[in-house]
Amino acid sequence: MAQKAIREYDAKSILAKHWDKYFSDFTYAYETVMVQNGSELAEAAKVNTWLSEKALVAKPDMLFGKRGKNDLVLFKDAKPGDVSLAKAISWIDEKSSTEQAVYFSFDGDTPKGEPSVDMLTHFIVEPFTPHSQEEEYYISATVVGDDDVLYMSAEGGMEVEEGWDEKVTEVRFKITDTEEEIAERIKANIPADVADADKEAFGKFAIGFFKAYRELNFAYLEINPFVMQGNKIELLDMVAKLDDTAGFMMVEEWGDVSYPTAFGMEAKSPEVEAIEEADAKTGASLKLTLLKPEARIWTMVAGGGASVVYADTIADFAGIDDLANYGEYSGGPTTGETKFYAETILDLMTREKDAKGRDKILIIGGAIANFTDVAKTFTGIIQAFEEYADKMKEIGIKIYVRRGGPNYEKGLKDIKEAADRLGLYIEVYGPETHVTDIVRMALEA
Repeated sequence: MAQKAIREYDAKSILAKHWDKYFSDFTYAYETVMVQNGSELAEAAKVNTWLSEKALVAKPDMLFGKRGKNDLVLFKDAKPGDVSLAKAISWIDEKSSTEQAVYFSFDGDTPKGEPSVDMLTHFIVEPFTPHSQEEEYYISATVVGDDDVLYMSAEGGMEVEEGWDEKVTEVRFKITDTEEEIAERIKANIPADVADADKEAFGKFAIGFFKAYRELNFAYLEINPFVMQGNKIELLDMVAKLDDTAGFMMVEEWGDVSYPTAFGMEAKSPEVEAIEEADAKTGASLKLTLLKPEARIWTMVAGGGASVVYADTIADFAGIDDLANYGEYSGGPTTGETKFYAETILDLMTREKDAKGRDKILIIGGAIANFTDVAKTFTGIIQAFEEYADKMKEIGIKIYVRRGGPNYEKGLKDIKEAADRLGLYIEVYGPETHVTDIVRMALEA
């Protein structure tokens, strides 16, 4: 499972879209907008009249928590209900105009460690919800090992992590548990300190929440806090990650969701974003991380476990500074998907020669496949070779291949013949060769 964080705005939008299916006993207003600056908020107010009519809350929506402790929630220092549209516009323009220092760890209210410094580019704006602390609750769900785990607490807000073991009830579920079994176990484990008047409603909400978490393919879903006022629910803060391996079949359910770069992190390259987009549209797994694009050793590895082994072996033999990328293509990708992945690698690899004048090395490796047709994926790689052969020879690239699995003999024969025909240097090995021996061979050569 590949977990990708999404914005709070998108998480709330997904739940709101399916609200009646999972939370038919409750109402949720879903009054929320996402903007990048004050001008956008002013424009949004022309369509969303509540922005002008209600007291507001504004905060960054950039994949980091502890926004309140970083003084990045507008209402913290204001009287409840005292944030107007004009004030929200001014505050967002102020916070987005200069770099902000954000601390991710605190000891009480005291920041710990060094802050991340970056620009704030996205903000979520919602109505202020008057409520008491007793009306705040916590709920989350995630995957732990082979189980799904539901966490529930009668105490929500910033301090729920302190004293977690005493405050939070944990319930584990197997993938084989029926809906009836899940519902009964949730109702039997409602935290004892949930208000008696809310216990039944809390149980119904938790059952719907867990079902939504599973059926909508969340990898992590947290609401902290949510406010329960009779049958009215308000989702004050949310954190969510999606299982992006399900993206190809969840287009309608998720809508136009994005996977942004978190605050303080370097933006992804267009090539990495293109692979992520392709990965989201397939049941296979296509992953690419650029470590040092100017380095000379590149990999195309089949399998997540094998990719770790190859990266470690290259680091041991050559040092991490010589490794250009990390990633995998696995899970039975089509010929076209493999061709696109290989073309992306070759395009990056052939942009400039090695600074020291050495040949670059392309490792095409993997363990013994269980169900991936090696010949079919190698056909995609061969097609990429045909597109980039001239550039590969100009840059100076040596190819080392080790593969096993269904149709591996044909795949190895085809890729060897194609490389020879195109004038490319290649060495080809089957499963009789140790899985990472080609790394040693390449570097010794």
